[in-house]
Amino acid sequence: MLFILKNSWALLLGMMLLMVGNGLQGTLLGIRGAIEGYDATTMAWVMSGYYLGFLVGTRRIAAMIRRVGHVRVFSALASLVSAAFILYALDPSPALWVAMRFVIGFCFAGIYVVAESWLNEAATNETRGQALSLYMIVQMVGIISAQALLNLADPAGYSLFIVMSVLVSVSFAPILLTVSTAPAYLTTKPMTLRQLFAISPLGCVGTFALGGVYAAIFSMASVFGTQKGLDVGEIASFVAAIYLGGLVCQFPIGWISDRIDRRVLIIGMTAAGAVASFGFFFLPDRGALLLVGGFLVGGIANPLYALLIAYTNDFLDPADMPAASGGLLFINGLGAISGPFLIGWLMTRFGADTYFLYLAGLFGLVAGYGAYRMWRRPSRRAGRAYAPVLPQSSPVALEVAQGVAIDWAAGAVPADQGELEDDAARA
Repeated sequence: MLFILKNSWALLLGMMLLMVGNGLQGTLLGIRGAIEGYDATTMAWVMSGYYLGFLVGTRRIAAMIRRVGHVRVFSALASLVSAAFILYALDPSPALWVAMRFVIGFCFAGIYVVAESWLNEAATNETRGQALSLYMIVQMVGIISAQALLNLADPAGYSLFIVMSVLVSVSFAPILLTVSTAPAYLTTKPMTLRQLFAISPLGCVGTFALGGVYAAIFSMASVFGTQKGLDVGEIASFVAAIYLGGLVCQFPIGWISDRIDRRVLIIGMTAAGAVASFGFFFLPDRGALLLVGGFLVGGIANPLYALLIAYTNDFLDPADMPAASGGLLFINGLGAISGPFLIGWLMTRFGADTYFLYLAGLFGLVAGYGAYRMWRRPSRRAGRAYAPVLPQSSPVALEVAQGVAIDWAAGAVPADQGELEDDAARA
């Protein structure tokens, strides 16, 4: 771990500042949208822009890197993000916000690719798993910390947007001043969606539904909060609880997934998520229980992405894993784009309480389809080790995670490889 911090501290610090800025804008827009009088449907359009941009970015960034290099791409994209944050406040109109969300999503797709390439280069075969875990923790801590900044200024003003821009501007200074030249970004031969579905129907259906869940809990949570009449502090606490749940539950679920049939765990988690979400739909006055709901939903949803990837990998040769992960990333993006429209329509038509009903429906869909697949396909014990990876990760991180998982499963990684995971679980 000390080796990772010594070689990658600037990158990790810069990424944490970037995630503070990105986490702040996701929550702030929902609050500011309510101040401007926008309904949930309008905000759904705004929030979907990020996922569309991210999806396009994952397809286009490789060509940009090959043409001008990692450093120039990172500098250009980070500068665009900083400018976009300022433009939010300059003209708080839905059309501009959609455009800026698209730009920010596109840019972050490239930023993740470059940052994860540098991280991979700085790590050794023995430390790559720890580096990936620490990178994920830093990202989550950044997003959780961002929620505390919401109380620093009035969301109706300009100050918080300026803070976001400053955080991004400061973040890439230590990165660009310390990183070495990153290796060439290599693209993987894609696997068709038809082939991927034939290999793992549950992986495809689960990842698509999970995209809709992520869009709801990570983008529309603040919109839900405003419609329920929560103040800024309560919204910030609710969003922070979602991310905290994802951080705390990631490693214990990963440990369990390597020891049982992953479908049993997938079905159990999503069934629990459906029951919990359905229960919160009927609670008349949630109060402090809303934090519990956010923690549970985040703790269930966040590890599911890596779990579904690991389950799909159980049926693949190592050479096919990067292509399959890229396909699942694309499917997840489609779900994330479409998710806000459905939940936005539901909240506008039937009220804010349908937020939890929407989550219950998607969790229930995955649980039900998982049970169906267990009846259709014989049980299979985990063959590849679980590696923690976030839904906003780029194809680079996914490929690194596959390599780490293969090494773990083969016993090629030393026993102390899990120290970071144990520390995170205890925390």
